[in-house]
Amino acid sequence: MSEQRAGGIKLSPADIEALGARWSSCWTPGQVAQHLTGVTVPWCVAAGWALDLFRGTQTRAHGDLEIAVPAGDFPDIRDRFPGYAFDAVGSGWIWENATPDVLAVTHQTWLRDRTTGDYLLDVFREPHDGDTWICRHDPTIRFAYDEIIQHTPDGIPYLAPELVLLFKARHARPKDQADFEETIPYLTSAQRRTLTRLLAEVHPGHRWLANL
Repeated sequence: MSEQRAGGIKLSPADIEALGARWSSCWTPGQVAQHLTGVTVPWCVAAGWALDLFRGTQTRAHGDLEIAVPAGDFPDIRDRFPGYAFDAVGSGWIWENATPDVLAVTHQTWLRDRTTGDYLLDVFREPHDGDTWICRHDPTIRFAYDEIIQHTPDGIPYLAPELVLLFKARHARPKDQADFEETIPYLTSAQRRTLTRLLAEVHPGHRWLANL
């Protein structure tokens, strides 16, 4: 890793591959929920793990665990993990022990075990307006947090599946396609309608629309 910018380091392809191995010890949703018990910030499990929580079973291996939190409330989340480091990442760069100025211009944060160097949790710091969530890819899409955060029977919060799939539609990698196909049968009519509307707005003509 040679190129540096404002305290950040540009990652080479070899660096990125090596970082992947450092996620082997990442936490489960239950472990994160234990750390965040009692927190008043509206957080939720996101991405692939959120779909598994929605369906009620783990359907595949996950290389990491992501949660989404309001960007302005990130300090309250960070305080629940004393002794750990938070590294900001974005566009092939990483900033270890990210400072507030770096956090202000990035949205993805990896929680690192200072002893082992392993990454345990990926925290998305999401745009919001008070208690209203704002979509990163289209700021006209807004929902109250209590509309989009659902809970498992044991109380673990997760992002509504129609929004998880909206984000996955952007790249539609093989695992995203599999997640879409396996999740669609579980969606309610209302969830299908919402996903259809949002896909048409954000990704007009997306191939998933034909299956909704």
